[in-house]
Amino acid sequence: MTPTEPAKVVIEARDVHKSFSAGKRLVRALRGVELIARRGEVTGLIGPDGSGKTTLMRMIIGLLVPDSGTIHALGRDATRDSLAVQAVVGYMPQRFGLYEDLTVQENLELYADLQGVPRGARLERFQELTHMTGLGRFSGRLAGRLSGGMKQKLGLACTLVRTPELLLLDEPTVGVDPQSRRELWAIIDRLVRDDGLSVFVSTLYLDEAEHCDRVVIIHEGEVLGQDSPGVYSERMRGRAWTVMAAGVKPRAIQARLARVDGVLDAVVQGDGARVVGEVGWTPEPSRLLAGLEGATLAPAAPRFEDAFIDMLRSRAAGVEIAAPGERPIPNRHGDGPVIEVEDVQRRFGDFYAVKGVTFQVARGEVFGLLGANGAGKSTTFRMLCGLLPATAGRLRVAGVDARTAAATARERLGYMSQKFSLYGYLSVRQNLNFFSSAYGLAGARRGDRIRWALDQFQLAPYADAQSADLSLGYKQRLALACALLHEPEILFLDEPTSGVDPLARREFWRRINALAEQGVTVLVTTHFMEEAEYCDRLAIMAAGKILALGAPRDVKRSAVAAGEAEPTMEDAFIRLIERDQGSRDTT
Repeated sequence: MTPTEPAKVVIEARDVHKSFSAGKRLVRALRGVELIARRGEVTGLIGPDGSGKTTLMRMIIGLLVPDSGTIHALGRDATRDSLAVQAVVGYMPQRFGLYEDLTVQENLELYADLQGVPRGARLERFQELTHMTGLGRFSGRLAGRLSGGMKQKLGLACTLVRTPELLLLDEPTVGVDPQSRRELWAIIDRLVRDDGLSVFVSTLYLDEAEHCDRVVIIHEGEVLGQDSPGVYSERMRGRAWTVMAAGVKPRAIQARLARVDGVLDAVVQGDGARVVGEVGWTPEPSRLLAGLEGATLAPAAPRFEDAFIDMLRSRAAGVEIAAPGERPIPNRHGDGPVIEVEDVQRRFGDFYAVKGVTFQVARGEVFGLLGANGAGKSTTFRMLCGLLPATAGRLRVAGVDARTAAATARERLGYMSQKFSLYGYLSVRQNLNFFSSAYGLAGARRGDRIRWALDQFQLAPYADAQSADLSLGYKQRLALACALLHEPEILFLDEPTSGVDPLARREFWRRINALAEQGVTVLVTTHFMEEAEYCDRLAIMAAGKILALGAPRDVKRSAVAAGEAEPTMEDAFIRLIERDQGSRDTT
């Protein structure tokens, strides 16, 4: 590490090691970690699920003790002087302990009590925090009735009731919609710029690296690099291209390019795909674009995500996850829609969670349902799965009325919920046995499907491990495997990649694309706007209704005026949401 003047250092880790016992296994969470975070800067800690980010955060705040090595925060030894560190450092963990049966104001009062804030100083501080987070109008609302984004902002406000010198944020934007993510980062930027706060933040969103002055990349407990985002990006110059082919689905282009020798990474981007080559690889258009009539190849500007994937792919050299091999799903519906939603409503008392929603999904189509937290996406999902009755409207799934024959409809679909919904105290094999039984599988077919799941999702080495002990990426694999055991013709995925690292997300979408090619109809919700580009069509929801419906290109164009440049999906999403909020505020 480059020497830094001590007065400018807020966090310093030297040769830090930490191991844990997980059953009979020894897990090395941190291996010789060395890093520096500077005063008045935002330092990002970026790494895959299970890389050691949370362990390191807990050591900095003095909640965990390293096996060896030293950690200092604001010049204090985080191991020997943990109480002194906690007195001057604010810490917001992944699952911040809000009290959902207390109001916003009561939560602030409680945390002010816990942090010893004098009563005479509270009113001004609370007003400042609620104004900064936009929670002023909701001070009397129960925390449990806030949206996901508002809960995160309340958690941040509670962390800041006593002004800290250093703020630690552990994945504060996981599961938060794009608009709320942007608002949270605006708050962080303001705290650093106006108050001189130093921030150390971990995240799985690679685009958030651009908000950081320095980024520390960590993988399997080791620091792979620490530098500014621009330095990482510049290392990838000359290794990225965009490929476009009129009349070909972007995800079909991406799937084709991902199989080409020398291609390090391929992702859907707009109407085409973005491809990153290995070191020294130069694309040969005649070979790379073979079979893509009218395709074009153009250099692309480097970005931080390219460098991150390059680092992690090189560490995982030789490990390739194949998409699951399946036989085509029989077409039982002819050319008609597989999912039909017509003027559907769902009311809870006087509140309409869903009102007048209408859309159709064809066989083998990947259909995205996007929206801010509380938009009605999960409620729509639950109605389609027969888990929640509609108040009004028409719902048909696989030719069956989901309101009157919910059990029959459920036999034909697989469902993967927003939160890990398997049984953590059961092993991987026991979960597969349980769900195969629940789906009515028996005898040889049951055994065949369990063996298929263990093999195709590379779960065999963990077959006897408790599901609760799996990393989030492997929990996701297990959940998807359970949803596919009975070979459903429709797959419902409710924010399936929330909290999952970028490599696991790529693996996941490779599987989903393969299933769609086999005829499986996929309905998915996501907060990752780049994932929306993988959908054939999508709908953006707000306040229980659909704001835009169509192919990703059409949805983006609906968010801008004639003559304006086409926005990114995230920009389009936020524009549509803000436009709707503005229209509701004036009525």
